[in-house]
Amino acid sequence: MRKLLARIGDMVGTDHGGKRYTYGNDPKFGPVSTSRLPSHWVRTTCGYCSVGCGMLLGVRDGRAVAAKGDPDHPVNRGRLCPKGLSEHHTLAAPGRLTDPLVRRNGRLVATGWDDALGEMVTRFGRLIEEHGPESVAVISTGQLVTEEFYALGKLVRLGMRLAHFDGNTTLCMSSAVSGYKQAFGSDGPPGSYADLDQADCIVLIGANVADNHPLLTPRLLENRAATSIVIDPRVTKTAMVADQHLAIRPRTDITLLNGIIKLVIDWDMIDHGFVAEHTEGYAELADHVQQFDLDRVERECGIPASAVAKAARTIAEAKRCTVAWTMGVNHSVQGTETVALVCALSAITGNLGRPGSSPFSITGQCNAMGTREAGFTASMPGYRSYENAHDRAELAQLWNVTEDRLPLVRGRAYPDIINGIIDGRIRGLWVIATNPVVSFPNRDLLEFALAKLDTLVVQDGFSTPTSDLADIVLAAGIWGEKEGTFTNSERRVSRVRAACRPPGNARTDFDIFMDVARRWGVHDDLFAGWATPADAFEEWRRVSHGRLCDYSGITYERIDASGGVQWPCPTDEPVPLGGTPRLYTDGVVPTPSGRVRLACVTPKPFSEQPNRRYPFTLNTGRTVEHWHTRTKTGEVPILDSLSPQAWIEVHPDDANQLGIRVGDTVRVSSERGAIDGIGVRITSIVRRGEVFVPFHFDEMCANRLTLNEFDPVSREPNYKQCAVRIDTGAKGR
Repeated sequence: MRKLLARIGDMVGTDHGGKRYTYGNDPKFGPVSTSRLPSHWVRTTCGYCSVGCGMLLGVRDGRAVAAKGDPDHPVNRGRLCPKGLSEHHTLAAPGRLTDPLVRRNGRLVATGWDDALGEMVTRFGRLIEEHGPESVAVISTGQLVTEEFYALGKLVRLGMRLAHFDGNTTLCMSSAVSGYKQAFGSDGPPGSYADLDQADCIVLIGANVADNHPLLTPRLLENRAATSIVIDPRVTKTAMVADQHLAIRPRTDITLLNGIIKLVIDWDMIDHGFVAEHTEGYAELADHVQQFDLDRVERECGIPASAVAKAARTIAEAKRCTVAWTMGVNHSVQGTETVALVCALSAITGNLGRPGSSPFSITGQCNAMGTREAGFTASMPGYRSYENAHDRAELAQLWNVTEDRLPLVRGRAYPDIINGIIDGRIRGLWVIATNPVVSFPNRDLLEFALAKLDTLVVQDGFSTPTSDLADIVLAAGIWGEKEGTFTNSERRVSRVRAACRPPGNARTDFDIFMDVARRWGVHDDLFAGWATPADAFEEWRRVSHGRLCDYSGITYERIDASGGVQWPCPTDEPVPLGGTPRLYTDGVVPTPSGRVRLACVTPKPFSEQPNRRYPFTLNTGRTVEHWHTRTKTGEVPILDSLSPQAWIEVHPDDANQLGIRVGDTVRVSSERGAIDGIGVRITSIVRRGEVFVPFHFDEMCANRLTLNEFDPVSREPNYKQCAVRIDTGAKGR
């Protein structure tokens, strides 16, 4: 019992009965506090998922020693998940980078910043001079503060004049972006978390929030008036607490949505007024869905017709219905189309712009929204289009630069950057706060690409499998060591504060970007007068003014007063202290017609169906204890002990046929690669013929198996379906 209490104490960041602990001295981090009792608390925002939980970091002797939920924050109301409760441990975890590194004679050796950045600028400059601005690309992240995203975008696109810049948010959220644009004419989640509180029907499609966005789960449980429907192939933790679970076959969500729309139309339960005034393409949609009768839906989805009809009736009769989704929808070659179809269902039932009613994309990373709004990747800052002459002229004037400084096109998306490396057009790559060796699909192909580069620069707070391959490593500060803002899934802008300094000679990403700008000779041109991230925020407020994602009325002081402000929050309109809870309240959207475009979508079978050689369909996903590639959480003992290694979920009938038992280790392989020695969990959570592997683990990397197939519009990977086989008798590595 004492051991258990000690572990719980580690999670909540408290001293056990006032007991003191002596940690000694750490050569990397300096003197370590002899007590975990904080001398003061720093109010900040969690740096993991996009829920955007407010939290308090306890600090003693310049070191973070505890974490707890902020009871005054409107998002989480004092609660934190296991990752948040132990997040302070990441700041002094093993594997932190404390000095820049440069590869000398085949080995990465510590060096000074002048040496590392000087070599980076020289190498990239030489490549651009010899091969043009397409020869160097940048891949960023969803975990910087918005001020850093804004600075990086200006540096890369205007300063360095690089043609190709994207973020790892393309691996998780770009289909939501593209689907919103298709339906509404712009990115931007229309709803807010309050809709989960106020809805009388909540539909979650491919969204296991209990594992992936834990602090949204209490909202589902506490809204007792709502009927919850979970659409997911697995019996996830979220499905277990739902009122109805539709366990669809993989990639049949489009068939199901079309079938539900058909029933709503056949029953004449659409919102005729909203459809007439605020949509276009209804006649085409009504005609298209007639081919999706209940017999077809049951046959293709593997769900009883009665269950489909029950779910459709619940949605149609609801006065307020919120339909939310995450990676189960986005991670598909038809992700964009699926999102557009979700928006169509919401629109024809009038569930847009009203309390409790929205098609709601639950974002992946803590600040994926910040890079979508300000980052200069898929669009120019402020959701401006590269191709729009007015947008280009407006930005040029705001920045006091000539229009020819602005790029005319987006450039390559993340997977196309990798393809550009393979075909030899891209020779230099700058990777910032992401770990593609573990996170990118078809790992063998990715490693082949990185080996072809003339120069690989990796900027991170931790040593990772990707930084191990680099020519230059830039040691960066992480969450808890920097100042700025995050924007969460509901468009809420919250403060991020430093509780301590970066370790050793590491520097914040903002400081690194400013130093690169000076060495490139563009600092005074693009960043004159900037000294801190607050200066970037002030400029971003001006640049966003008048746009859908209007930050102009948001100040650090207003955020402090409200606990977070939802955009749009313009200076020239009356807006509540906490901002605007939902978009499109008048039914008008930023398409040319002002109407929602209703999509007609035809499902396509996934390309790699099970066969005699590879008889199982693989699904991948997350577990609550870990984050992405375990760069941070794998170094936190309590999280690692709760989930120390990967596993494969196998249905009992399949396990019996294969002759495997719980605890056995097996080899899982696809046409692209294999995982050896992965432990088996035998469970009816998965359907016969389907298996599940979490993607967090480098040692048992699910992306050795996955396909390099991508949505043709969003360029998001299809992580969710590929054919695999299971062989018994495999030994662990």
